[in-house]
Amino acid sequence: MPTVDDVLEQVGGFGWFQKQAFLTLCPLSASFAPIYVGIVFLAFTPDHRCLSPGVAELSRRCGWSPAEELNFTVPGPGPAGDAFPRQCLRYEVDWNRSALGCADPLAGLAANSSPPALGPCRHGWVYDTPGSSIVTEFNLVCENSWKVDLFQSCVNVGFFLGSVGVGYIADRFGRKLCLLATTLISTVSGVLTAVAPDYASLLLFRLLQGLVSKGSWTAGYTLITEFVGPGSRRDVAILYQTAFTVGLVLLCGLAYALPHWRGLQLAVSVPTFLFLLYYWCVPESPRWLLSQKRNTQAIKIMGRIAHKNGRPPPADLKALSLEEDVTDKLSPSFADLFRTPHLRKHTFILMYLWFTSSVLYQGLIMHLGATGGNLYLDFLYSALVEFPAAFVILVTIDRVGRIRPLAVSNLVAGAACFAMTFISHDLHWLSIAVACVGRMGITIVFQMVCLVNAELYPTFVRNLGVMVCSSLCDLGGIITPFLVFRLMEVWQGLPLILFAVLGLVAGGMTLLLPETKGVALPETIEDAENLRRKAKPKENKIYLQIQTSELQALERDASLGTEGQR
Repeated sequence: MPTVDDVLEQVGGFGWFQKQAFLTLCPLSASFAPIYVGIVFLAFTPDHRCLSPGVAELSRRCGWSPAEELNFTVPGPGPAGDAFPRQCLRYEVDWNRSALGCADPLAGLAANSSPPALGPCRHGWVYDTPGSSIVTEFNLVCENSWKVDLFQSCVNVGFFLGSVGVGYIADRFGRKLCLLATTLISTVSGVLTAVAPDYASLLLFRLLQGLVSKGSWTAGYTLITEFVGPGSRRDVAILYQTAFTVGLVLLCGLAYALPHWRGLQLAVSVPTFLFLLYYWCVPESPRWLLSQKRNTQAIKIMGRIAHKNGRPPPADLKALSLEEDVTDKLSPSFADLFRTPHLRKHTFILMYLWFTSSVLYQGLIMHLGATGGNLYLDFLYSALVEFPAAFVILVTIDRVGRIRPLAVSNLVAGAACFAMTFISHDLHWLSIAVACVGRMGITIVFQMVCLVNAELYPTFVRNLGVMVCSSLCDLGGIITPFLVFRLMEVWQGLPLILFAVLGLVAGGMTLLLPETKGVALPETIEDAENLRRKAKPKENKIYLQIQTSELQALERDASLGTEGQR
């Protein structure tokens, strides 16, 4: 009986139908970018100072320039250039007193030639920005600055908690239903985030969006990879992830055009209602339909694919079935990931690689947003380098292999972070250039680790292995905002030192993994243990098994013939 891959080879593995489906689902991948890294624009922290009642009136009466007003009424930057006093403390002065002079209003108040006492900001803050963010609206600065970290961590908590549940829905009720349901909930929660009246409801809607948005992206990824033939599957998967980069570029343009966070949030959320049109544009996965014994529907969809691609349906299409495999009958368990020495080592290394890739990828974006000169241009430059990163993967993955490019990319990302700590603030262009190199390196890691993860596990625990290891990616995303923004309060370069250590260690640990280029996917735990022995390609194994079974049949026939003669 023909399998889905057999039929796809006959009707076109990447014909007009697959190209149309790919282009239709790519906007879904792009729409995930504002959810994943939108914090850079939604929660940017502009320069700010305490609001002091009476200062504005005194400034008008005295005719001060903005620079003079800051000089006379706002504390200095503090020791060693620390901005905290200027941003979070105010002079304990009643600026409404008429006795204050214009030349030096604090001179008559100073005791023993010392400035007046400093106190906390009791009346709010003044923000030097023409736009707005959740920071400026909810005053998430100074002692409340940690709430910005929590805002981003909530979406990663949602990713972590939702991965298992959404995966079950996709396997139980279908990829298409999962895609539509998660898209609807993500869109509604995105709109609710834009109209949230307070910080608590903002966190709630952000968490809800995180619970389903990654599942929506994954459902689209699964659908498109199950529609194409095996020869195009890897390239399509990489290009689908590249659509995410397109989303980053579009996000930058939207943020520049819409400087107010509520308008930006609506702009990236409302258009995603159009994804509900997938109900009519995208069919269900034939593979999933066959797994649910809904063969008639699967055959109908395969016939539709053949018609779209201009190919005649195969004569044996009605006998379509899933490929039988003995290993499918094995029940996977969490313990299988640690059962043998090599599997145990691979699992721990892959967990660390997923964790590191998330911390460095999100961390570099957040650090750039917090320290960059021009937020929009810096973000755009660092996003554009992800396109050559995808090209590097497509060119090297079959020529050089997986492990060496993965290790080098980790080392490059770590080295770039380390080098950034020594670059002077006056050489901002050089800092951005080095950051872009690090961003390209960690982007290659992010895309390649998923492929390597799947190739190192035997069939019956492959999905479980990817799910467990990639969950460390979400855990890394949960703690990254706290690592970046809290460590920057100590020293701006401190997060980069941490990123450098993580990246360099990841590069070394990657070399402990076996190369999987040209090696058949392991079917059993024994195969996974022997990957370093460079097993022959799967096609050769199947050929040998067929030849062996034919030889055994011939021997059996010969034996029966001999007995008949007796």
